[in-house]
Amino acid sequence: MRSSIPFTLSLFTAVYAGIGPSANLHIVNKIISPDGFNRSAVLAGATAKSANFPGPLITGFKGTRFQLNVIDSLTDTTMLRGTSIHWHGFFQAGTPWADGPEGVTQCPIIPGNSFLYDFKVPGQAGTFWYHSHYSTQYCDGLRGAIVVYDLLDPHRSLYDVDDDNTVITLADWYHLPAPSAGLVPTAQSTLINGKGRYAQGPTTPLTVINVFKGVRYRFRLVSISCDPNYIFSIDGHTMTIIEADGINVKPLTVDSIQIFAGQRYSFVLKANQKINNYWIRAQPNAGTTSFDGGLNMAILRYFLAPNRDPTTNQTASTNPLLETNLHPLVKPAAPGVPTLGSADVSLNLAISFGFNTLKFTVNGATFAPPTVPVLLQILSGAKTAQELLPPGSVYTLPRNKVVEVSIPGGSIGAPHPFHLHGHAFSVIRSAGSSTYNYADPVQRDVVSTGPSTSDNVTIRFKTDNPGPWILHCHIDWHLGLGLAIVFAEDADDVATLNPPSSWDGLCPAFAANNPDGTT
Repeated sequence: MRSSIPFTLSLFTAVYAGIGPSANLHIVNKIISPDGFNRSAVLAGATAKSANFPGPLITGFKGTRFQLNVIDSLTDTTMLRGTSIHWHGFFQAGTPWADGPEGVTQCPIIPGNSFLYDFKVPGQAGTFWYHSHYSTQYCDGLRGAIVVYDLLDPHRSLYDVDDDNTVITLADWYHLPAPSAGLVPTAQSTLINGKGRYAQGPTTPLTVINVFKGVRYRFRLVSISCDPNYIFSIDGHTMTIIEADGINVKPLTVDSIQIFAGQRYSFVLKANQKINNYWIRAQPNAGTTSFDGGLNMAILRYFLAPNRDPTTNQTASTNPLLETNLHPLVKPAAPGVPTLGSADVSLNLAISFGFNTLKFTVNGATFAPPTVPVLLQILSGAKTAQELLPPGSVYTLPRNKVVEVSIPGGSIGAPHPFHLHGHAFSVIRSAGSSTYNYADPVQRDVVSTGPSTSDNVTIRFKTDNPGPWILHCHIDWHLGLGLAIVFAEDADDVATLNPPSSWDGLCPAFAANNPDGTT
């Protein structure tokens, strides 16, 4: 795939070694210490031996057929041993059985078994990622980035380099296994490309991102976070955003980016400063938020700069990213009549938290993954919201209609980053804004619903992709506490799908040999 990139940095060892679009993905337990603290984790690798955090970068081209064979070799009983993988941002048109969320489109894979996720990505290119979608398992390490290159990228003239070395992942890291970490635990460290430090911990190596002076880089920033959002910046440099969540946007120059769990941005960085070392900063909204001793940081190193830590200082952000300033490069209009409430289907999702139950509800219902996945329920004849489980959490949607969803902000645990499977959506009202934009709102697949009770984030999408698609908070701890609903979109057409026989075998195998008991 490197032949598509006219300028590469062969001088430097790749941070990620890309695999795909056809590959084995081994899921194993291994003790690692990305921040200097040893712990067993749930990891992915092209081989069992190479498994690490984050998992291997998966790459392909626009229109690619991905064939990713997930092999479950988990053994550590302090964590979940079943698994399922979601390929975040891919619409899975015609293949909802490959989407990944346990209880919605599949049963988990059990140890000793494998499952081939076989799907195409027609019309999609950009920055994506993958993670476990089985309870809170991805917080234990099963997460990694995906890049789909576009040989006809309309932004191609804006950058010189776009390769394995220009992917930047931001992750929270925990010292306790997810099943025993508590209800909503606080991360011990921030990992940038898999390396970081924790407060009062050892001075472990930080990630170094190498650049040549005078070269323009397309960096792909991926939040593979379980919980925190981050304020991302690079001392002394601005960033020109050209993509949000796999969709090209009109170039927008900023000096800081607030990125929420599950979101992605491509930005062009011009290496036009003096040859030196510069701090890369990812300040979380929770946990240890300082930069003391290299916390929450990595290093941008110009070629020929000395091999030492930066001495650069952070300056106050004067031009932060505002979501309302992002506009799609093509086909910018939101679907439907451009007035509030004029969609074919309008829904309001009221979020609350029960301090007696310690669960979230959406419109009074807590989502708990059913033992029979929603997709299997539909294939077995259930089609109405009254028939589909879990009760109160499944909303049926007719085909080829415009759906408008409003999610009031400021609930317990806010801001909640909501992700919709199977679609991108137009954000006609963003957090922090009272304006409705139907002409050219950002299109994306994860949106923050805002920290304030005055927020009322509103999205629109068209039901042109039959399937059961979960809409959930991407703070994984909150999803584990029930903060989700499922859209059963065009159940009549879903009922005609024919998943592979290997998919048919997942639920019987899990029912007979559930390695995790009740999840």
